[in-house]
Amino acid sequence: MRSFPDIRVAPKGISETVLRAAFVLVFGVTGFLLGREAYFSLLSPHFANETLQLVFLIFSPVAGVVAGLLLAPLAQALFESQLSQAEGAMERLTPAEIAGGAVGLIVGLLIAFLIKGIVFELISDFGRAGTYVAIVLYLIVAIFAAYLGARIGAKIRIVPVPRGAVHGNADGVPKLVDTSTIVDGRIVEIVESGFLEGELIVPRFVLRELQAISDSVDALKRTRGRRGFDVLSRLQELAVVEISERDFSDMAPGNVDARLVRLAQELGAKLVTNDYNLNRVAHVEGVAVLNVNELANAVKPVVLPGEELHVAVIREGKEFHQGVGYLEDGTMIVVEHGRRLIGEEADVVVTSVLQTVAGRMIFARPKREGVAT
Repeated sequence: MRSFPDIRVAPKGISETVLRAAFVLVFGVTGFLLGREAYFSLLSPHFANETLQLVFLIFSPVAGVVAGLLLAPLAQALFESQLSQAEGAMERLTPAEIAGGAVGLIVGLLIAFLIKGIVFELISDFGRAGTYVAIVLYLIVAIFAAYLGARIGAKIRIVPVPRGAVHGNADGVPKLVDTSTIVDGRIVEIVESGFLEGELIVPRFVLRELQAISDSVDALKRTRGRRGFDVLSRLQELAVVEISERDFSDMAPGNVDARLVRLAQELGAKLVTNDYNLNRVAHVEGVAVLNVNELANAVKPVVLPGEELHVAVIREGKEFHQGVGYLEDGTMIVVEHGRRLIGEEADVVVTSVLQTVAGRMIFARPKREGVAT
């Protein structure tokens, strides 16, 4: 199991205290300076009485400080709310979008800096008040330019990110796991045996689909969904499992397969599945697929005509005279003239092997003479 270094994180209460103190200090000092400037620019020319001038000289900065302290908690709450939304949005972005957004942000700030001289020149004739207006106007322009640059950069992905470069997989390619693979459960043994290495990515919309299966009114589906969560817990003990927050709001909510294919394309990931239809769609879209069913069929032992097998015949076959049994790996054996052997174990001789889309099927006949009817 992968071990992580001991990382010490500052308590949440301390960080909140520091942030609150910073807002109080900034807004308090700003209120003091604005109150003092308001007195000298607006109030002092209208008072000839020295006593009133002294009163307002003290009152104006104090009033500015009080107003700043009252606004500080509101500004802090707004800042934390916007920061939380920004963090959520960042988690849903791909590395290429983040890189493109960063470049767009820098370009937007550069453009704002270049037009700063034009803004200040237009309002330079309005004195000190014009300077304040110019500063506010420049800040608005800079914020707008930075925001617009980041959005455009994220959309066009200015900086290309090599496929698999951001994931710490042994083969450099992330593995995207779908719902059918989790519910199936065989991926646990595959990872445990070392045939599937590196980081596994489970999208949030797959977890939502798994949750919907777990909450189904159908008892069988509900059991399969809950088993899927047990499989996920086991996978987290065996490998690095990343929950991807990437979603696609422009796609239909229930179209999980299309979302998986698109996410695999963006991440350059291989898709781990045992869903036949998703397998075909992924191949058409050029996405590499690791099919659990194909792997299971590939590692089954080769059985040739003429070989002898020992099998338990448990039920009737499609034809009246047939009996059906199964090997330990789940391979179906159709025993010709094996109806009378139902409920017994018998030695059979393989006559032919048929490979189908659903798997492999073996046809055999009883070894004992005198059984056929």
